[in-house]
Order: sequence, then structure tokens, then C-alpha cells
Amino acid sequence: MVHYNDTYGYKVDAIVQKRNGDYAAFEIKLGVGYIEEAAANLKKFAANIDLEKMESPKSLNIITGTGMSYSRPDGINVISLASLGV
Repeated sequence: MVHYNDTYGYKVDAIVQKRNGDYAAFEIKLGVGYIEEAAANLKKFAANIDLEKMESPKSLNIITGTGMSYSRPDGINVISLASLGV
């Protein structure tokens, strides 16, 4: 697991990659009220990918410390630590 930060200022807290090259991007926001900011960061990250050089992430995800887990209408998954059994 690594973080991503590029020269354009786009950042993602964690990238998890499988051996076959598939990967998912994660923003980690444990405080309340940061879901929209995290979603905006993930969307900017995904929109900036050069699809001729690499594939899009298999999923965009926000890990949060409170609340329920759900998939947003824009396809971003919000994952509560409680649903992970942590």
C-alpha cells in the first residue's frame, strides 16, 4: 500500500494494487464532514489518469471512522471502519 501525490497536486491517501495490476484508490477521513472533500479528491485523481499509460482504478473509496457504509450515486464507496470489524 502506498500513497499517491503528483506534480499537479492531486493526492490520494492509499493505493492498493493486486499482482495483476488492478488497483483501488482510498481517501481516509476519520472526522465527520469530510466525505465531499474526499470524493472531490478521488474524482480529480481519476480524471487525471492518462488512460494510454495505465488503466483506471477498479474502485474509488473513502474510509471513514463513523456512520454507515454505502455506495454513492457517483460510484464512490464510503466504508465505515465499523463495517470492517475494526
